[in-house]
Amino acid sequence: MSTTDRVDSRRESTFSFAGEEEDLDGAAVFTAHGGDWQSIAEEAARLGEERIVVNMGPQHPSTHGVLRLVIEIDGETVREVRVGIGYLHTGIEKNMEFRTWTQGVTFCTRMDYVAPFFQEVAYCLGVEQLLGVEVPERATLVRVLLMELQRAASHLVAIATGGNELGATTIMIEGFQAREEILKIFELVSGLRMNHAYVRPGGLAQDIPPGTTAAIRDMLPRLRKHVKHLHMLIDANPIFHGRAKGVGYLPLSTALALGVTGPILRSAGLPFDLRKDDPYCGYETYEFDVPTSTDADAFARVMLRFDEIDESLRIVEQVISRLDAQDRAGGSHPVMVADPSIAWPAQLAIGPDGQGNSAAHIREIMGHSMESLIHHFKLVTEGFRVPAGQVFSQIEHAKGVIGAHLVSDGGTRPYRAHFRDPSFTNLQALAAMCEGAQIADVVVAVASIDPVLGGVDR
Repeated sequence: MSTTDRVDSRRESTFSFAGEEEDLDGAAVFTAHGGDWQSIAEEAARLGEERIVVNMGPQHPSTHGVLRLVIEIDGETVREVRVGIGYLHTGIEKNMEFRTWTQGVTFCTRMDYVAPFFQEVAYCLGVEQLLGVEVPERATLVRVLLMELQRAASHLVAIATGGNELGATTIMIEGFQAREEILKIFELVSGLRMNHAYVRPGGLAQDIPPGTTAAIRDMLPRLRKHVKHLHMLIDANPIFHGRAKGVGYLPLSTALALGVTGPILRSAGLPFDLRKDDPYCGYETYEFDVPTSTDADAFARVMLRFDEIDESLRIVEQVISRLDAQDRAGGSHPVMVADPSIAWPAQLAIGPDGQGNSAAHIREIMGHSMESLIHHFKLVTEGFRVPAGQVFSQIEHAKGVIGAHLVSDGGTRPYRAHFRDPSFTNLQALAAMCEGAQIADVVVAVASIDPVLGGVDR
């Protein structure tokens, strides 16, 4: 990352870079290129320049994970911010090369652990494009349902943790109480509160259990009540206004130049949302709006997330109405493709031990058919083959655009899997948000980006 150091032009300097310019106050501007930073720092110290470099992280309660920020300060003013990543060492993308296509879901779901369903869907859509299959309608409905609930849950974490980092513990408590209502639905559907591996190539691990839509209808009023209280806590708090308004400013031109997406881009006035601009999973059939703002600061991003929660819940209500209509119509509504070479041998079912293979399938493979047992064993252990080729699938994550670049050599494992995670891309904007601001504003700017380092250090 390029950094600058100003040295008084009246002082003698041993540095003489080609293309050296002077800024408005007559000071020489020197540009460092990676390895020469220490040399410039030593030269500045020799000339009597006062500069303090502090580390914020990588173990710091306000960096949303193992993120290291190298901050150069002049008093309380931030002159330079450099982002240091790579401390998490997950190795998710490399590990996926040694697992089957189905097992890959259990890895990518752990990237952004605050919003796992988005990684699952982006990855599975890519695998399905390589396979040339189309998932059943009910599976697509459930995917949309889970993604929109996940979008609301992710935004609630962003708002709650951001408030806590400013000392507003009540905001954190209210936000996590609201999120808890959504996690109960996730646990009902998949058996897990996070890292679900519920979305599979070709569909879903299993259908939603009976009573799920009724449980969601019962939950929504409580969720909306929590969100309303949270909104009131923030909107009526002059301290929050003072800490967030005008802080972390990122104009539209800079956001576009840095590839920033999601609420940060929309807070600068551009209504870019893949659900509208490049629909997938049938989003073109739902009624919802894309909220925007033109303030382009941290406060605008918080308010924008509230608006996006409301729009997500609009979509959720439309999805459960369609699911209820399917149930009333009767008949079979599969959630996995019918191709036996791709579909998992048995749909999971809730049994006495919690969740597992259906009793009928166990009887089939253990007591009736050796061929069925062999097919089950080979498909589960070896996986299915995916035609050679590559694909890039992208969807609208809660934090921005997430893309999955998958390469197949025709085998049962990904030859290469690489993700464009929005947290990684959006972190580029931190330096532009913070330079010239106060040290305390760095915390607010990071919270407004809402990075999750599991998605950064893949």
